[in-house]
Amino acid sequence: MTLEKFLQILFSIGSRYYLVAGIYFLIFYVLFRKGFSSKKIQAAYPKLNDYLREIGYSLGTIILFAAVPIFIVQNPAVRPSTTLYDRMDGMGWGYYWFAYLLMFLMHDTYFYWAHRIMHHPSIFKWVHKVHHLSTNPSPWAAYAFHPLESIVETGVFVLFVFTIPIHQSHLFLFFFFSIIYNAYGHLGWELYPAGFSKSWIGKWINTSVSHNQHHKYFKGNYGLYLLFWDRVMGTLREDYDSAFEKVKQKQ
Repeated sequence: MTLEKFLQILFSIGSRYYLVAGIYFLIFYVLFRKGFSSKKIQAAYPKLNDYLREIGYSLGTIILFAAVPIFIVQNPAVRPSTTLYDRMDGMGWGYYWFAYLLMFLMHDTYFYWAHRIMHHPSIFKWVHKVHHLSTNPSPWAAYAFHPLESIVETGVFVLFVFTIPIHQSHLFLFFFFSIIYNAYGHLGWELYPAGFSKSWIGKWINTSVSHNQHHKYFKGNYGLYLLFWDRVMGTLREDYDSAFEKVKQKQ
């Protein structure tokens, strides 16, 4: 039963990753590559070995991501200690929808600080260097983590199920949204319009240009969904706005 459940979770996580990253890759790197080439954030394309490395490490990440729920959600000795509830309306529909905002803010905060810590020189090469082998990332880089980093990334799942009341549909839908945005961050093209980075709302939202700069220069722009912590902590690159507009001028 445990193996069967593990395979179900593995398929769920793997299918959404390969579906989302695959659609991005098919559109931008295969079908419309010629038309989009002049608009790419970095003009060069990754090499075949880069794609294979990213996909290979992503597979390892997916396996680890699938293992964690088995030890927590599917473990009868642990599950009673979690904050999971079974009925969709178990906490009321108002809370159900509010929980997504909580998860969004919690994940963004968790990622920013975990990401900054992984950039500390004493642990970078052991944990985060694999992800930064993609200096010109593709959508397949979204889950291209060293196993130790994968464990760090699963920490937010553990945080969710032990801190806030949460339904399993929260986990499925939120992490589906997460991979969509994560793959966009590694896309290599900017989808937001010109002027977005300086708009009243856009200046707080992370973009593909922002994360691409992080992969290219290894410093600054540590956020996931938002630029809130980068702006508050002074880690947003000073050339971010000009880089964003330069990319949009090509489009």
